Amino acid sequence: MALMRIIQWCGIAVSCVIVLAQPSLAASGGTINVQAENDLFAGAGDRHYTNGLRLSWFSPPAPEGQNDAGRLTGFLRNQPFFDLGKLRFSFGLGQNMYTPEDIGAADPVRNDRPYAGWLYGSIGVASEKCVEAASTGKDKCLLKNLELDLGMVGPASYARQVQTEWHKLIGAKKPMGWRHQLKNEPGIVLYYEQKYRKPILELGNGAEFDFTPHWGFAAGNVFTYGAGGATLRLGNDLPTDYGPPRIRPSLPGSDFFDPGESMFSCYVFAGAEMRLVARNIFLDGNSFADSRRVDSKPLVLDLQTGLVLTIAPVRLAFTHVLRSEEFNGQDKPDMFGSISLSYAY
Repeated sequence: MALMRIIQWCGIAVSCVIVLAQPSLAASGGTINVQAENDLFAGAGDRHYTNGLRLSWFSPPAPEGQNDAGRLTGFLRNQPFFDLGKLRFSFGLGQNMYTPEDIGAADPVRNDRPYAGWLYGSIGVASEKCVEAASTGKDKCLLKNLELDLGMVGPASYARQVQTEWHKLIGAKKPMGWRHQLKNEPGIVLYYEQKYRKPILELGNGAEFDFTPHWGFAAGNVFTYGAGGATLRLGNDLPTDYGPPRIRPSLPGSDFFDPGESMFSCYVFAGAEMRLVARNIFLDGNSFADSRRVDSKPLVLDLQTGLVLTIAPVRLAFTHVLRSEEFNGQDKPDMFGSISLSYAY
């Protein structure tokens, strides 16, 4: 019943946004993203942040003329955060799951991360403005993202069923301690991110190098943190995006991409983000109920490297992530991989 309520709430919210945004969303086109993150992709065992799945859709740019824009678009353009050239809307559905290191123990040790799941829907808006840099003749761009996630933590996330059935299908060890997972709790998180993409230099033969610093925050009962970092990219046709998409909390990329007239682009990247964490429900436990919890660390560092290939209209990305210890008693950093497939139509 709780799952059905989540789906109903998300459906109502998405419907309201679509109605308000018309005719901004009437233009054909957009970007569909499928993302999967798993410790298996990095050669690690099941532990801690063990799996994330997300499906999302990003709209094409809304019309810039006030007379052509929908009511929501016109409203946003009058706000200081979004008075920019291009507006896009996004909708998504995702699930994250977390386990202790020893999933074979029926009663996991108390000083390890508790079992937990997070099922959520998301609604967001992104604004982008690019201007030509006088020194290089290349565009420098500012991208702002605002996203609201609503969902459920606990048994209503169906993380237990998904992991158990998946492990049964592939013949992996059965997770035995899910009865100790966090209790049901409605979750809400508001995310804001700002990225400034600046071209650094051209290396010849179409190769480019750019640098994108970012900062942002999350506020809610699931995550509350402030973040800052940067990404370096080396390849060709870099302006097609801002890096590959990731499942939050993470370094920001862009769910949308614009291949333009280029049929093929490729780049490698490396990035870092430091987060000052005030709340992480998957470590700190339920907000209003007694549950398992650990002593979380206030500073968390993500380091990532990867490769992005775009063969218009498809973008494929792989990211390897190293995440520093998130709680006292964790014996080593976590590693996981992220794979995303995007289709721009």
